Amino acid sequence: MCGIVCSFLPVENQSIIRTKVLEMARRIRHRGPDSSGIYGSFKAHLAHERLGITDFETGSQPLYSADKSVILIVNGEIYNYEQLRKEVGDYPYQSKSDSEVLIALYLKYGIDFLDKLNGMYAFAIYDSRNDSFFIARDHLGIIPLYHGYDSKGQYFLASELKSLEGFCDLINQFPPGHYIHSLQGMDPIQYYKPGWENFESVEEKGTTDINLIRQSLEKAVRQQMVLDVPFAVLLSGGLDSSIIASIAKQEINERNLLTKKQSQLHSYAIGLAGAPDLLAARKVADYIGTIHHEVQFTLEEGIDAIRDVIYYLETYDVTTVRASTPMYLLARVMKSMGIKAVLSGEGSDELFGGYLYFHKAPSARAFHEETVRKLKKLHLYDCLRANKSLAAWGIEGRVPFLDIDFVNTAMCINPELKLIDKDHMEKWILRKAFEGSLPDEILWRQKEQFSDGVGYSWISTLKQYTEQEINDHSFKNAATRFPIHTPLSKEEFFYRRIFEELFPSGAAVTTVPSVKSVACSTPEALAWDIAFQTMNDPSGRAIRQVHNEAFK
Repeated sequence: MCGIVCSFLPVENQSIIRTKVLEMARRIRHRGPDSSGIYGSFKAHLAHERLGITDFETGSQPLYSADKSVILIVNGEIYNYEQLRKEVGDYPYQSKSDSEVLIALYLKYGIDFLDKLNGMYAFAIYDSRNDSFFIARDHLGIIPLYHGYDSKGQYFLASELKSLEGFCDLINQFPPGHYIHSLQGMDPIQYYKPGWENFESVEEKGTTDINLIRQSLEKAVRQQMVLDVPFAVLLSGGLDSSIIASIAKQEINERNLLTKKQSQLHSYAIGLAGAPDLLAARKVADYIGTIHHEVQFTLEEGIDAIRDVIYYLETYDVTTVRASTPMYLLARVMKSMGIKAVLSGEGSDELFGGYLYFHKAPSARAFHEETVRKLKKLHLYDCLRANKSLAAWGIEGRVPFLDIDFVNTAMCINPELKLIDKDHMEKWILRKAFEGSLPDEILWRQKEQFSDGVGYSWISTLKQYTEQEINDHSFKNAATRFPIHTPLSKEEFFYRRIFEELFPSGAAVTTVPSVKSVACSTPEALAWDIAFQTMNDPSGRAIRQVHNEAFK
């Protein structure tokens, strides 16, 4: 994981802009603590903060074409770079980096190569031959990216909001699956247009091959286990992280047989003492044979970390803050133990309708259309959490469920097979695909959202704490203090207050979503149950008659 900052369309002189870009880059050095690099000219500045995952000797950025005319900076990984290098053919590579293939592709195809990429990325290419730039973000926004303009009309781009805060008067998240090519204008253009977004196409042509799910996910995990640094798996004990850990351990075992080595896989779990996730994660670790590490945090430690979490996550969304806090605390422990990359289970619930409110879906169409909506919003929630919670401590998170090929496989499954009924629990088809890989009590464990699974008293304490911190008068007048995205609960009010202390510009607040939700639903799904109309609680325990430990 790295951090990038760019400046284009300059009005001020080169030295002033360079000073600004260097400061912007300094603010995200936690993302790339290993080295820094910058390209500067009268027309453009590109800065890079590097976290070395592959090619330590020659992989520093910016990267240049052989004649130095094309300059590249990348945050992320291109998983199929070896295949792409073969496709490009003869090119004078100057590094072993997965990123450099983007220059080769650009020189051969122009900007028409994004559909060839399998990876997670946000990148910028500056072509000094015609003073143009090309920016793109991956298909679902796994890698964060923000852009904006200052009062002079100068354009800036950065991996995190904090880089642009105080410099830009207008800031937006760069939309996933889009690009900007300056020769075509400054409006983002969509390049990722999957056919499965249309329900009719999936209904008519959707596959029912359960084995395809397993094969595709195993391929994604193998592909994302190509690293030159110590890595581990996040293991909550839920279905998704357990499947990823199981596949990763199987791959390690197969590699050991081929190389005659005895490499081990480390797994990490966090929770309050006695948390459901800790107990389940231990069972999985014992079953698959990882070297397992349990981290227990206290309620006080969690509350004390909230301000830092909001700073690094750059959000006041209730669900995200709740879930990010234990993940942030866990990342610090992993960093202290030398871990630089982890595999995680984000994305499965969006692909297979795993959240408990999906029990209320009235039809296959409604179910499928909600999964599409959830995937389009992932960059605002789970992708943001997984990336920034880990990047705060210089760790790269990889999410095999969101591999572009696996996403296309999962979303082309006939939606009827994803529906939940008395004989099929949430994510039944995914569970069925991995029968035999995990203990039955884990394979068929009820969905727990991470913020619930780390210990039910975590959310209860946050509610109680913020209830005490925000008095009734302040909350009653929330619309006066926060006219944009007015907080819907005292807990959100509390997080919002911290957010605006850290990011006081009016531009920052609009980058964060604020919508009514039940158990992580989109607003559209609230129509599925009349009881949802009077509720606003992102916890899975809000789904009565479904969650085993539903709120009374």
